[in-house]
Amino acid sequence: MTAILSVCSCSAKEGAHPIMNKLFLLAFIVPSFLYAQTNSDKQAPDAILLTIFLKHDQGMTLAEIEKLEEEQGFWKAFPPEGTTVVTWYVMMGIGQVVTLEVPASKLRDVNVALEKTAWKAFRTEFYPTYDLYPVIKDRLANPAKRNPLPTPQGP
Repeated sequence: MTAILSVCSCSAKEGAHPIMNKLFLLAFIVPSFLYAQTNSDKQAPDAILLTIFLKHDQGMTLAEIEKLEEEQGFWKAFPPEGTTVVTWYVMMGIGQVVTLEVPASKLRDVNVALEKTAWKAFRTEFYPTYDLYPVIKDRLANPAKRNPLPTPQGP
């Protein structure tokens, strides 16, 4: 089973709109699961997926953030050697979302690269996750096993 580790700089807020939660899952979590399923035979046995939210400091302009990235050597240090970029998106209002394939032995290198080169321009948080697809794929393949939303009952 492929392990997936997510790093997130935005946490769910209580009362968040349900549609936003679903959009988040579709846009960022699902591609990681799909990547894990299609590339599990190519990954090292100890490889994990690491999704990193680089949350912009909105008190700075883009030019100021880019200057910090350059001064701190962000592009030279990140992503560290031995890791592979799976996806790299911009999430408007949040920042950048990067998913890396990381051998377990390189996890420390990713953390140190971010600590040394990204922290003035970005904030990050880490959330470990794992691949649930092997457990739920039969439910998805058989509509009778799905847990449908309750249908409203009329008067």
